[in-house]
Amino acid sequence: MLTIAITAFVTVVIVLVIANLSSGEKKIEHKIERLYKSEDPQFLRSMGLLLGPPVVAGNRFEMLLNGDQIFPSMLEGIRSARETITFETFIYWSGEIGEQIARALADKARDGVAVHVLLDWVGSSKMDRRYLQLLHEAGAEVVKYHKPHWTGLGRMNDRTHRKLLVIDGRIGFTGGVGIAPEWTGHAQDEKHWRDTHFRVTGPVVGHMQAVFMDNWIKATGCVLHGPRYFPRIDAEPKGAGEGLAHMFSSSPSGGSDDMQLMYLMAITAATRTLQLASAYFVPDKLTINAIVEAAKRGVKVRIVTPGKRIDTHTVREASRACWGDLLKAGVEIYEYQPTMFHCKLLVVDEYLVSVGSTNFDSRSFKLNDEANLNIYDRDFARQQSAAFDDDIAKSKRITLEAWTRRSLTEKLVEKCVRLLDTQL
Repeated sequence: MLTIAITAFVTVVIVLVIANLSSGEKKIEHKIERLYKSEDPQFLRSMGLLLGPPVVAGNRFEMLLNGDQIFPSMLEGIRSARETITFETFIYWSGEIGEQIARALADKARDGVAVHVLLDWVGSSKMDRRYLQLLHEAGAEVVKYHKPHWTGLGRMNDRTHRKLLVIDGRIGFTGGVGIAPEWTGHAQDEKHWRDTHFRVTGPVVGHMQAVFMDNWIKATGCVLHGPRYFPRIDAEPKGAGEGLAHMFSSSPSGGSDDMQLMYLMAITAATRTLQLASAYFVPDKLTINAIVEAAKRGVKVRIVTPGKRIDTHTVREASRACWGDLLKAGVEIYEYQPTMFHCKLLVVDEYLVSVGSTNFDSRSFKLNDEANLNIYDRDFARQQSAAFDDDIAKSKRITLEAWTRRSLTEKLVEKCVRLLDTQL
C-alpha cells in the first residue's frame, strides 16, 4: 500500500513539473522572411496587426533614467490621481521606496481613489507585510498573482513580470524598474542598479490599461471598465506628441510567442542599426540566426548586457555560451561595468524603440506574462541612442579573441548552464 502511495505521489510531482516547465503552445520554429525594411509602411502595419492593438498617434514619451528620476515621477503620478490607480509589478520588496509607494497608494485610497494593485506572488515574497496591511486598511484592493492553490498548480511557473502603473487612465509608466532599494539612486555604485523607465501620455495609455486588465481579470474575475478607467484621450497637441505607439502583451495562456515575434520582425526589418540593451540576454538559435543575418547584410548591431556585477550569475554564464556566432558575424557585445545593468530596450534604425518588462530569454518569450511599449518616433529613438552610447562608454567590449580564450572551466560551466536556458 505504501509503495502505491509513493508511486502516485511521484507521478503527481512529475506531471506538475512537466506542466510548469512547458507552455503547452507551439513555438516559432522557422525564420521570418525579410519582406520589407523598417521604413516601409508595411512594417508598421504588420507590427500593429500581428502583435495586437493597432498603432495610435498623438503620444508623448519621457525617458526616466535610474531611480532618482523614476521614483519621484511615479510618486508624483500617484499623488496626482483623482479617480483610479492600477498598478502591476513583479518585484516589490521591503525598503524605504517600497514604504513610500505603499503610503502614497494608501493615502489616495483613503481619499476615495479606486486603487488596484496586482503583485506577483513570487516577486513580492520579500515585501514587508506592513505594506499590505496599510493598503488593505486604507481600502486599496491588493491581489497576489498566481498564489499557490490546488486549482492552479500547473500555473506556478507562470509569473507576471509586467511593470505597469496607470493613473486615471491618462498617465502611464512602464519599463524595467522594480520596487526595491536596488533601483534607487543613480547607479552610483554596486548597490544601486542601472535601469530606465518611461512616462507616457496620449491614446496609447488606453492600451496600457487594457494590458493591466488582462491579468486583473485572470486574478480576480472582475472587469474594471467605464470612463474612470478608460476615459476618452485626445491626441497630444501637435508638435508635442506626434509619436506613434502601441502596447502589447504576451502570456503562456495566450500569445506566448508575441514578444519573440516582435523581436524577430524588428531584427529582420533592420537596415542600418540595431541596438539592444538586455539585463538577461540568452537568445535561442532562431534569434541568434536572425541577428547574424542582420549583421551580414550590413546592419551595425550593438548589444549591452551585464558584466560580473549581476544578480544571477547563471544567466550570465548561459549568455556567454551563445556569443560565438554573434561575435564571428561582427556583432559588438559589451558588458556594463559599474553595477547591475537591468535595462530592457531595443532601438532599430533610430526609428522603433521597444521598452517594457521583456528580457531577451526563453523565460520572457515563453513562460512569463510580459508587456512592451513599441514607439515609432525618430526624435525619441535618437534620444534612446544617445543614452545607449553613454552606457557603452561605461562598458567593456568583448572581442571574439577574448571570448575564445575563456578557460576550460568557464566553457564547461557555460555548456552545463545552457541546458537550463528554457527556464532562464
